[in-house]
Amino acid sequence: MNTRKKVVVAMSGGVDSAVAAALLQRAGYDCVGVFMRLGNDPAEQAEELVACSPEKQAAAARENDAGASLPLHKPHKQGCCSTSDAADARFVAGLLGIPFYALNFQHDFGGIIDYFVREYNAGRTPNPCVRCNEYLKFGKLSRYARAVGADYVATGHYARIVHETDGASRLLRGRDPKKDQSYVLFGVPRDEIARMLLPIGDMEKPEVRRIAQEIGLPVHDKPDSQEICFVPDNDYGRLLKSKAPERLAPGEFIDASGAVLGRHEGHQHFTIGQRKGIGLAFGHPVYVTAIDAQTNRVTLGEKESLFRRRLRAREVNWILGDPAGPREALRCRAKVRYNSEPAPATAMMTDRDELTVHFDEPVLAITPGQAVVCYGADSDEVLGGGWIETAQP
Repeated sequence: MNTRKKVVVAMSGGVDSAVAAALLQRAGYDCVGVFMRLGNDPAEQAEELVACSPEKQAAAARENDAGASLPLHKPHKQGCCSTSDAADARFVAGLLGIPFYALNFQHDFGGIIDYFVREYNAGRTPNPCVRCNEYLKFGKLSRYARAVGADYVATGHYARIVHETDGASRLLRGRDPKKDQSYVLFGVPRDEIARMLLPIGDMEKPEVRRIAQEIGLPVHDKPDSQEICFVPDNDYGRLLKSKAPERLAPGEFIDASGAVLGRHEGHQHFTIGQRKGIGLAFGHPVYVTAIDAQTNRVTLGEKESLFRRRLRAREVNWILGDPAGPREALRCRAKVRYNSEPAPATAMMTDRDELTVHFDEPVLAITPGQAVVCYGADSDEVLGGGWIETAQP
């Protein structure tokens, strides 16, 4: 009887997920590689991806001299989930000798794009990567894993999972502070944390690339994706215009007093804290300090006016466990964007199931639509978080 634990590994075609699969296989897990086909490029949708047996994949690898002549990770649009990424993922699976499947998540991913457009039209700045993890990687993919009898879902995220002997599971920041991705995992339901494996969370990026090179994975030097996968060339304004052209309209730049400073092509083109690309010259730096979707007005001001000490968040997800109850203060460190450091704060649930966070010191550019994630006051553990609704002085 095969007693090995079965793992569905989300393989994006990058080096991180490739090494994650290799490490799990080395540790004795029964791995199945899965590529989530999102269908974000109509031209690429015509190219079918089919499930290959390990034997067929290995044969393809041998025919291509273990990747020496295969044009892997050729230049293409940034992001992930393109056909060339799928080819890279499938080729790595063949080298490792594990089954590989491409799952069509196009319909479900359409909901992520709709959310993206809806948030910008509402004057907020969305974070589709967090939603994708919540709804797809550890949502629909987890359900697929259960359907095929898998015990775990694994990814190449830079975060750590600790499975305690008493059955509890904890989510921690990645060991590499420059690559830590625990922020984008805060929305994963608590019961799914127990079914997660994050094999590279204890590593730094150079070590991951070194392992990939040592075991002959041709993606060892593949560049990291930098842009949102469904926004080619990072031109999200074009996407918004194609999805809801009637919502983009010229509006006014104003200052804090309401005085008109100039015109813009739609509030959706801006985010709180933005300095570049405003299109006006004042002889000194100015920043977007507020966005009013109802009036289509964008407020500009000095950097000092961007600091806030308090926020309110909705759609709260507690990983560690709910606080004792409303009005119970919880000391923590909280971060309000992916690339910021957690700052000392006090978190509290309200009677309306909303989360308020009071920072000890003012924080720059708290942005509605982004997530606030709470960590332990003196630890790297993710306690939970929510989606920022408002920020107050």
